[in-house]
Amino acid sequence: MVEGNVYFPPSSIKWEFFSDSGLHTTYAWKRLASYYSLNVDGQEAHDVALYYPSPSGAAGNIKYRVAFYPQVTIEG
Repeated sequence: MVEGNVYFPPSSIKWEFFSDSGLHTTYAWKRLASYYSLNVDGQEAHDVALYYPSPSGAAGNIKYRVAFYPQVTIEG
């Protein structure tokens, strides 16, 4: 968990529901974030998951891990 967000390892993600959204933002201490959109049961949610492909050293523990915006419900 970083800044209140849970970052899931890539091996726990069901990738068939994800697509690269093309959106990128920069956070000062974590660096460049890349985003995914989700499509589940015909419902698409744009830019609701993010990951850091090359985070700063201080955020190295979240490299390639995926976090979700609050509108996404995580089920096990």
